[in-house]
Amino acid sequence: MLTSLQNPLVKEIRKLHSAKERSKQQLFLVEGTHLLEEACAANYPLVAVCSTPDWVAAHPVLWQKAVEGSERGEIVSGEILKAIATTVQPDGVIATAKRRDRLEDLPFTGIVLALEAVQDPGNLGTIIRTASGAGASGLWIGGDSVDLDSPKVLRASAGQWFRLPMALSSDLKSTVLSARQEGMQVVSTLPSATLTYWEVDWCKPSLILLGNEGAGLSPELAAIAQYQVKIPLSPIVESLNVAIASALMLYEAQRQKWRMSNEVNALFS
Repeated sequence: MLTSLQNPLVKEIRKLHSAKERSKQQLFLVEGTHLLEEACAANYPLVAVCSTPDWVAAHPVLWQKAVEGSERGEIVSGEILKAIATTVQPDGVIATAKRRDRLEDLPFTGIVLALEAVQDPGNLGTIIRTASGAGASGLWIGGDSVDLDSPKVLRASAGQWFRLPMALSSDLKSTVLSARQEGMQVVSTLPSATLTYWEVDWCKPSLILLGNEGAGLSPELAAIAQYQVKIPLSPIVESLNVAIASALMLYEAQRQKWRMSNEVNALFS
């Protein structure tokens, strides 16, 4: 059992609280039972799994699966687990996992999100969770956004981080232009737009552009969109949270596709 804060593994894991160190080590943290379950279900490569004796006793099957899918498994004291966790009350298990190369291309099909300068990890995690739930094809994230591997992002995604295809874009403008060239319609939100978001034909391959929580989209990116849409609001409300805005458009797209599918089925029934 690991009980010393001076243990080399413990030291390396504690460093992963920092985005800079996660980038340096090319590792990130998977904290808690639910995230570990999702990582194992997705066969995501783990490096080290650390848990308390009580947690192992309560989750023997998951412990065995996690250890088999990792390079190293260690029993640690409760004090050590608290020291390596980013949460105040860790539930007994923490793993480290390898960063994947997020520079691969995503297919320009279905509904894809592109995020510019989204800074709040809770927002990003919620967008990931919502996009996965709504059946989006994937998500592009600009390099000026919050760290994709942030522990808060993973927690807010409720495990969907391991399931939604995601990629980093070093040049989001170029990525969006490529989407247009591949036949995707590009849609952005603008408070002064005349088109309401439910008036878009979301059955077509679509790229949804979303911007910074405070500043919104940069004019350069907004200008690329073929459709600028508004979300109707009460006069006393200035804007919606970016995660809520994404959810409205994602589920309007799903609603339209379900309706079309039902209409087609009715024709042949």
